[in-house]
Amino acid sequence: MSKITLEEVNNRYVDVLKEIGNVGAGNAMTAIASMLGIRIDMNVPKVELLEVSKLGSAICPEEEIIVGIFLEVQTDINGSMMFLMKMDSARFLVNKLMGRNTEDEKEFDEMDLSALKEIGNIIAASYLNALSVMTNLMITPSIPYIAVDMAASILSVPAISFGQFGDNALLIQTEFGDDVMISGYFILMPEQDSYEKILTALGLSL
Repeated sequence: MSKITLEEVNNRYVDVLKEIGNVGAGNAMTAIASMLGIRIDMNVPKVELLEVSKLGSAICPEEEIIVGIFLEVQTDINGSMMFLMKMDSARFLVNKLMGRNTEDEKEFDEMDLSALKEIGNIIAASYLNALSVMTNLMITPSIPYIAVDMAASILSVPAISFGQFGDNALLIQTEFGDDVMISGYFILMPEQDSYEKILTALGLSL
């Protein structure tokens, strides 16, 4: 039997993470629908393994203002994770949650940012829980941090953090909503040792 190549491992790894993304996103949407009191539909997530330097252009222009929620991944595996939303999506979600007109474009106050952080935390935790169940690894997210800034500034965080562990990051785009579809982006990058732990747990090690 021929030895599996690193390229084949990466391809299969992305396929598995796509499935985990489906499960995690489904769980997250159920929780968010309950929070908002609405029915939510979800499109199949798009999954790409990209060079860190290409993350920005894959999401939006570098000067565009976006919302970024960053957290660290700990316990059996270590690494970083971000959940990103464009401003129109973030405003729609917050306004819906706060019972305001969904077209309200007022600046976010502390309560709005707290609500966005909680939404991002639910989504990230749902994804990580799905990964934990599939790998039987204990995965604990840290307290999330939130920023509203230009994409270039927010994405410099994963570029610096992820650059220490490798050149590639996993980008997962998900769309969900009812009458209005919301776009969100996950960026996940485990440390090298953790990447190998995940592969081994999935039976994909070289």
